[in-house]
Amino acid sequence: MRIAMVSEHASPLAVLGGVDAGGQNVHVAALTGALAERGHDVTVYTRRDDPALPERVRTAPGVEVVHVPAGPPAAVPKDDLLPWMPDLGAWVAADWATRGAPDVVHAHFWMSGLAALHAAEPHGVPTVQTYHALGSVKRRHQGAKDTSPAGRVSAEAAIGRRVDAVVATCSDEVRELTRLGVPPERVRTVPCGVDVDHFRPVPGAAGPFARTRRHRLVCLGRLVERKGVDTVLRALAGLPDAELLVAGGPDPGALADDAEATRLALLAERLGVAGRVHLLGRVGHADVPALVSSADLVVATPWYEPFGIVPLEAAACGVPVVGSAVGGLLDSVADGVTGVLVPARDPDALAAAVRGLLDDPARRRAMGAAARHRALARYSWRGVAAQTELVYRSLTSPARAAERVEDRVEEVAV
Repeated sequence: MRIAMVSEHASPLAVLGGVDAGGQNVHVAALTGALAERGHDVTVYTRRDDPALPERVRTAPGVEVVHVPAGPPAAVPKDDLLPWMPDLGAWVAADWATRGAPDVVHAHFWMSGLAALHAAEPHGVPTVQTYHALGSVKRRHQGAKDTSPAGRVSAEAAIGRRVDAVVATCSDEVRELTRLGVPPERVRTVPCGVDVDHFRPVPGAAGPFARTRRHRLVCLGRLVERKGVDTVLRALAGLPDAELLVAGGPDPGALADDAEATRLALLAERLGVAGRVHLLGRVGHADVPALVSSADLVVATPWYEPFGIVPLEAAACGVPVVGSAVGGLLDSVADGVTGVLVPARDPDALAAAVRGLLDDPARRRAMGAAARHRALARYSWRGVAAQTELVYRSLTSPARAAERVEDRVEEVAV
């Protein structure tokens, strides 16, 4: 199959760890690579954010990244990109007119959905949407701090009713989509994945340095407030024999200028735990398995989480997770089997759950083994790509193509 991906702000080539570079970048890069390994030809369209970028980059056999001129060729916060989505869609449509239309287009994030629908309509290309995050959830948890454009929620609902299929990544998202009025028969559930070959247990790993306390906790991910690292700091006050390593954010040399890193450092000082907290900044992809494997537990306590790849990375490394009972963690962490779930933003509940596992090494080992097994069975990118391919094929079968033509004729008649 010829597959197009539209990922307007999250390039698969981006350096991870920034405010707008995280799980979606990993998802798009890994999914395209796994689909290419299955024999498909995949083109990823993303916005040009640097004038020096070439128009087209062949990243692997069967995978090409195209940098689309839509908006200024500079870094722009994703919430400010909406005005240029028609330009992105029009450019993609013109590219298909020249090079041939794909069999299916898969949009990642709601703005990409607008661009993908704009490009697909004149060519009759089936459209698939993955939101990665829903505006209704973001507004519920961030309130006035939500910087999404006005009309995001209504646009997401409209996209869900117009595309041929919506790929939800977890059961919590399915419930949210139903509330938005997206037809249930249009929604398929395919989880995010993890590279189970790269993320694997590293026996005897010390991470970036030897432990300074009896126990080690690790937090990993973008350094933004909603990830809830402050909850972990408050819990740490009641765990005197544990140290905390926080990986994510800018390069280590730039941490002093990072607002969230500064806020967390000041909070650690006030709580009296600064000597046991190590802000590592960005950790290279190659070093993450050793970092995770050096921990007794990985702690993931976001306020909300559309899916969250960190619990999968921990599971693949055979390390239990103590996490918030929100979003994708409700699926990715089997409570009591591969980790423990606690209420979000509750440091007392978090400290109690962590202490219970730190005091029971046999239970931790059993959970770690179960987590690795579950990651292999459910979350490998090879398996996720196979499930995604089934969605595509359900839309490109001759019978489904005929249905699409009939639908278009009815729309024109109306």
